[in-house]
Amino acid sequence: MPKNSVNVDPAEIEKFSALASRWWDPTSEFKPLHAINPLRLGWIIEHAGALTDKKIVDVGCGGGILAEAMAKEGASVTGIDLAEKSLKVARLHSLDSGVPVSYKMLSAEALADEEPGQYDVVTCMEMLEHVPDPASIIHACAKLVKPNGWVFFSTLNRNPKSFLFAIVGAEYLLKLLPTGTHHYESFIKPSELSRSARNASLNTQDLRGLEYNPLTQHYRLSSDTSVNYLLATRKDS
Repeated sequence: MPKNSVNVDPAEIEKFSALASRWWDPTSEFKPLHAINPLRLGWIIEHAGALTDKKIVDVGCGGGILAEAMAKEGASVTGIDLAEKSLKVARLHSLDSGVPVSYKMLSAEALADEEPGQYDVVTCMEMLEHVPDPASIIHACAKLVKPNGWVFFSTLNRNPKSFLFAIVGAEYLLKLLPTGTHHYESFIKPSELSRSARNASLNTQDLRGLEYNPLTQHYRLSSDTSVNYLLATRKDS
């Protein structure tokens, strides 16, 4: 990616900006994020330990669902995003809930230049599949975290099953997500994500799948990484 360019797809920013007012409605298009948030939070704590007094940055924070949850655990949280409308919603909700989160309209690469090695934990969830250059984000996350700190990613695998479940099923049949939320060619295989993480001096610690049962309408963590998955990595000391 050229030095002075911004790693963002304007169409993706516009897509989430149009939905911004509904970020905190648990019955809206963001219902899946509300449903999986306790699982994501628990998985982060499982690896990084109690979040009290930890300094965390949530890359691609959107409306702040995960950022607020981590702040409630006692962490000092910064949320960054390039969708201005989503950040406005996040700030307003933080004021309303009384849960303090610092939100900035800033790219991961720019923050990494400003605050290298300043964070105990970096989270980048459901974001890599929406940017032109995922490797650049991964390197920025690695630059942001302290030695021995944790970086957590979640994204979508790329295979026929993920196309069927994440796009045909989730967007067209079950209507869990708005049509056009995802683009199959932007999905990332776990091997590709792990390789990019290694290239950024991040060592894989855990790979976990995230499954949805349409009958019970519940999500659970599992060993099946064929559709949604989470990757826990740790920075070299």
